[in-house]
Amino acid sequence: MDNRNSSFDFTETTYDVQRKLEERFRNIGKGKYGRIFKMAKKPTMEEYVRVVKLVALGLILIGALGFLLYWLWTYFPAYVPGIFG
Repeated sequence: MDNRNSSFDFTETTYDVQRKLEERFRNIGKGKYGRIFKMAKKPTMEEYVRVVKLVALGLILIGALGFLLYWLWTYFPAYVPGIFG
């Protein structure tokens, strides 16, 4: 009988969570962001590809900068005492 109660509690909990989520999403277009959601549209394939390319370029640049800093911090200190010392 304990097993049935625990599954019932789980079911009731999931129903409560579902009700709360539905209540939040029911009011999503009526709040302060409602106008923005109404104006938003699905991007065209051309816009989507352009955004993906820009994001990929940004990731590559940030990764290259991180690698350059790692390389400098790893290998450059060995040359510093000879230059300044």
